[in-house]
Amino acid sequence: MTTTKPRIGILAGDPAGIGPELIAKLCTAEGVTEAAEILLIGDAHVFAAGQAVAGVELALEPLDARKGWVGRTGALHALATIAPDEVRLAQTSEAGGRSVLRALDEALLLAQEGVIDAIVFGPFNKASMHLAGIGHDDELHYMAERLGVTGYISELNTLDGMWTSRVTSHIALRDVADTITGERVAEATHLIHRTLRRSGIDRPRIAVAALNPHAGDGGNFGREEIDVLTPAVEDLARGQMSVSGPWPSDTVFLKAVRREIDAVVTMYHDQGQIALKLLGFDRGVTVQGGLPVPVSTPAHGTAFDIAGQGVADLGATRAAFDIACAMVTHWDSEKESAA
Repeated sequence: MTTTKPRIGILAGDPAGIGPELIAKLCTAEGVTEAAEILLIGDAHVFAAGQAVAGVELALEPLDARKGWVGRTGALHALATIAPDEVRLAQTSEAGGRSVLRALDEALLLAQEGVIDAIVFGPFNKASMHLAGIGHDDELHYMAERLGVTGYISELNTLDGMWTSRVTSHIALRDVADTITGERVAEATHLIHRTLRRSGIDRPRIAVAALNPHAGDGGNFGREEIDVLTPAVEDLARGQMSVSGPWPSDTVFLKAVRREIDAVVTMYHDQGQIALKLLGFDRGVTVQGGLPVPVSTPAHGTAFDIAGQGVADLGATRAAFDIACAMVTHWDSEKESAA
């Protein structure tokens, strides 16, 4: 168990969105600097712009974090990823995407070198990242390549203690049924189990969602529950995990709301995302599951429609920070566990 304060590297996110404002608000929020050592990673002018929008002021000390930074107030690992005149508020751009990727690359290197324990980033804009040549569907797969990860990875989402993982994610809905296998169900379940333990839940209670209406209605609405999901759940339950299902997806989240379970393994992207975002769009967090370092971010986007107005809600960003801190605290004791 980590006994000192977590060392959290923080990125502003896309400089054209609400990320810089949110990070400024986070760094001045009650209890944040008491909970962790904070290292901002990126351009000084981007963080300054966020402070101006948020109406706060940070005493930032530009430095090279590799030479030591812990214990300093307002430490900034200064980069030059984008010129001030390239920042166009509320617009997608190659420059914005390039800035994000350069800052992310540096944060990943700092994590690999042991300079920071975890990464929290403000919202990225996928369109800008693709303009900049990310070369992957999303930032998770980009990070996995940079970190040399070859095992199972998946975005995990959490809201107010409720977690979800996905058996399939960014694929067409018509391809979902053919992609679901017992092995993928097991991988998604093991990942959420391991991540929950790393966040401080000793024995997570996990429910597997069905794919078809009424959990297939005994085969009348599809056989995935009979042929794939039920055998997978039975195999998992014979291990050391508390796993049940497959449960009808229109009721399984009621179990989570009632705190009867801690997590739902969903079959496709929107099955879990709709439920979580309806319950609290401004509080949801995405955890990049399967990486060797804790990485979290607010689940909402760059919100170009309100960028620069000073009205962005801090809730999800603060939750992402709190989860990163919790994961660092429990990480060492669980990182070798295969669930």
